[in-house]
Amino acid sequence: MELLDGRFELKETAKLEGHTDRVWSLAWNPATGVGGIPLVFASCSGDKTVRIWEESPSSGSWNCKAVLEETHTRTVRSCAWSPNGKLLATASFDATTAIWENIGGDYECVSTLEGHENEIKSVAWNASGSLLATCSRDRTVWIWEVLPGNEYECVSVLQGHTQDVKMVQWHPTMDLLFSCSYDNTVKVWAGDDDNDDWHCVQTLDESNNGHSSTVWALSFNATGDKMVTCSDDLTLKIWETDETNLHSEAGYSPWRHTCTLSGYHDRTIFSVHWSRNGIIASGAADDAIRLFVENQEKGIDRSSFQLIFKKEKAHNMDVNSVQWSPGEKGLLASASDDGTIRIWELVPIS
Repeated sequence: MELLDGRFELKETAKLEGHTDRVWSLAWNPATGVGGIPLVFASCSGDKTVRIWEESPSSGSWNCKAVLEETHTRTVRSCAWSPNGKLLATASFDATTAIWENIGGDYECVSTLEGHENEIKSVAWNASGSLLATCSRDRTVWIWEVLPGNEYECVSVLQGHTQDVKMVQWHPTMDLLFSCSYDNTVKVWAGDDDNDDWHCVQTLDESNNGHSSTVWALSFNATGDKMVTCSDDLTLKIWETDETNLHSEAGYSPWRHTCTLSGYHDRTIFSVHWSRNGIIASGAADDAIRLFVENQEKGIDRSSFQLIFKKEKAHNMDVNSVQWSPGEKGLLASASDDGTIRIWELVPIS
């Protein structure tokens, strides 16, 4: 999809209702949307439930296939599918993370992870599905090893953030863990060869052109050599690492700030997601969604990005999460304080 050759817009194709409170987060099942398998995503809410939605291949309409309830006792803040799409992890303000398995169409809670002192804000699987990370208002990040028989063992508790940790995200190809926090920083964590001893290898903060307020989310490009972060300071920041060192034996290759996108949202930017074909989507407390792509002009030393589309009233209230779908269709799902999820298709303006 060569974006800069034409103009594009987001067309709303569905508005999904069912949650009875704000929708905090959503996650597409990575094993769907390919090979004739219908697209599936999970959404989680302040109503203490998780909903599983599936697209009907024939009509393109969306159906709620399951409601996962009576497990979490407070808000479900975050959800994440394992890389093979077989397990769903859900993280809650009740300080637990639940692991669900789809067994013949029914989702069963097969494990509950306990240990955080209070609200869990985010959960993420590494690329191979062998590790799970959680983070909490208790300022810690926990790394769990996935063992046979639905057992999960905490192998490390990472302490370094001085405030609430908002999100954890693994690098798409390496076992590097990234966490962002109310303390205005992003921390990068690496383990030793047998994943026992984890430590912070870099902190991205104001001293290296980082954010000046809470960092809410981050996302990687398809190749994993660029990262975008979003913040309460109303900016998106692009970071790069040297591809050459990324997989080398030379050790950790630090991230450096390359550009800042400011002036596009006038309230907190809560969510950002980089599509596999290079489009960055952002969602914010101004109820808007923005799309950006990198300028491809040759001869520019530093990377620069341009706005290609803006949707002002994407929702009636804060946009908490934006996520591009897997598969061939360029779908974007957004979740909001208004209790709805909206599905958008990226279409050329003819």
